[in-house]
Amino acid sequence: DCTFGGGGYSKELLKLPNIKVIALDRDKSAISRAKKLERDFPKHFTFYNEKFSNLEKVIKKGNKPDIIIFDLGLSTFQLQDYSRGFSFKSNEKIDMQMGLTSLSAEDVVNKSDENSLKLIIKIFGDEKEAAKIAKNIIKARKIKPITSVDELVAIIEKSKKKNYKKKINVCTKTFQALRIFVNKEVTELITGLIKATKLIKSGGKIIVVSFHSIE
Repeated sequence: DCTFGGGGYSKELLKLPNIKVIALDRDKSAISRAKKLERDFPKHFTFYNEKFSNLEKVIKKGNKPDIIIFDLGLSTFQLQDYSRGFSFKSNEKIDMQMGLTSLSAEDVVNKSDENSLKLIIKIFGDEKEAAKIAKNIIKARKIKPITSVDELVAIIEKSKKKNYKKKINVCTKTFQALRIFVNKEVTELITGLIKATKLIKSGGKIIVVSFHSIE
């Protein structure tokens, strides 16, 4: 289980007979949730605080798994913890770090040049108005650094054309783009999948649950 999160997959799998589950998650907040399963299933469940790119560290030689699961994107726990800055409903700092990350969204917003910002938002968010959003971010940070989510939300809302028919929040694509860039999600996924194909048992299955076109 490459994306432990709240442990949904692992808990269901552990109901099956004669099974061993290895779980990993880059987010240290998952450790406490995993410890309960380790106590309940000491011989059948093991957890590692690791990224996809280090998959070989959690799979011992000669112990190849039958199934490797990737359930991509944010976990509910990450989204609902407003202090993490993933939700545009937050007024906390712009963080967006999933874990084992050296960069924050605040760094990206305040230190990237205008063209880099535009490309990040356009490529990773598929945002048509990326250029305008990037331009307005640069304007705003010349006055003062952009440090809170609500400040960034105000800039994005100001940059977007009003379309009241759309159900998706106008900030969704920019927030997605920043999160993907900060956590190197595309690189991690590609590396994780390549390693999974080498580590899985012959005839095994790799299952990927994805949510947007980049994935």
